[in-house]
Amino acid sequence: MARIVQKFGGTSVADIERIKNAAQLAKMEYDAGNQVVVVVSAMAGITNQLVDYVNQIDREFDPEEYDVVVSTGEQSNAGLMALAIQNLGIKSRSWLGWQIPIQTDAIHEKARIVNVNTEELEKCLSDGEIAVVPGFQGISADNRITTLGRGGSDLTAVALAGALKAERCDIFTDVDGIYTTDPRIVGKAQKLDKITYEEMLEMASLGSKVLQTRSVELAMNYNVKMQVRSSFGNTPGTFVVSEDEIMEQQVVSGISQSKDEAKITLLKVADRPGIAAAIFGPLADAEINVDMIVQNVSEDGKTTDLTFTVGEVDLEKAVNVLKKNKSDIGIGEIIPDSDVVKISVVGVGMRSHAGVAQKMFMTLAEKGINIKVISTSEIRVSVLVAEEYGELAIRALHTAYGLDAN
Repeated sequence: MARIVQKFGGTSVADIERIKNAAQLAKMEYDAGNQVVVVVSAMAGITNQLVDYVNQIDREFDPEEYDVVVSTGEQSNAGLMALAIQNLGIKSRSWLGWQIPIQTDAIHEKARIVNVNTEELEKCLSDGEIAVVPGFQGISADNRITTLGRGGSDLTAVALAGALKAERCDIFTDVDGIYTTDPRIVGKAQKLDKITYEEMLEMASLGSKVLQTRSVELAMNYNVKMQVRSSFGNTPGTFVVSEDEIMEQQVVSGISQSKDEAKITLLKVADRPGIAAAIFGPLADAEINVDMIVQNVSEDGKTTDLTFTVGEVDLEKAVNVLKKNKSDIGIGEIIPDSDVVKISVVGVGMRSHAGVAQKMFMTLAEKGINIKVISTSEIRVSVLVAEEYGELAIRALHTAYGLDAN
């Protein structure tokens, strides 16, 4: 008998018929002799509606009450799912985050899980019941409901799988696995049988919306085997596993893009010790994350030009912070640009193969695509290009690295 955690995303439980379909998938695992925990998201669009209700009352809302409101979408779906499973003749009950409990810190809207108490769930599973848990929520030390941030249901599922020592955590969604790139852009994109935690973490942080970044990180830390699969079919999905479970690595496993990027260039910045801290310190204080950074010495040798990227949603805020501190820092000109996209090639095979970056640069040059900024990690090379060339770059690189399906 194995323990399986199944997580159903918003599109998989978007209405009553889909909830019934998800219940059948839980029944299949149960009938196979496994103990099953089901984690549910809210119906697609419900969380956005709840957020809108909060904003209609007060845009300067109390985050504690915000969490109470937005967590209800998952709560109602947990009850509906338990009812759907009971209707199939299987014992089932819902467990809210505070009933388990899933203990978190008190940072509302983006709480972090501190501990999962499994004692009551263990009894439930031993009694032959399917436990249904609403994702995205927990309870703080002062007994307030907390939420884990967007995509937090993935995090709930992985945390439960780790705490319960589950054999597998299945993430059911509207796609049938992880692809080498977005199949809507590249028709020859291939579904991967397996991908490493590190590769998935990079791809999730680089714009892939299939899995939440924090959930992949938690799965890697606790060695939770994940499977991304479709709730609308019965074919195997993509397994997210440790590197030693993959016999031979592709040099490049996937091509990702992030459209939510913006570039800021600062011209004629005073070239003196402490200038980087003077620029990025106020941005950090404003909770603006900076990603790619490039610095060049200007022609006069006394000033420097600095280019960096931020999330597109933070562009206006970042520019305002820089303008406010412009004279104190010593900045000649601030040039924002939101018409950019970050393209990344990812693969743990890069560790043992040279020339990956060179192939990327040559491929883009052959297509006449100018690179604005470059950044790298041990298993990733990212470039920033004009948004109009994004899809051309992805298709060209996908072919260049031999990822096209036959």
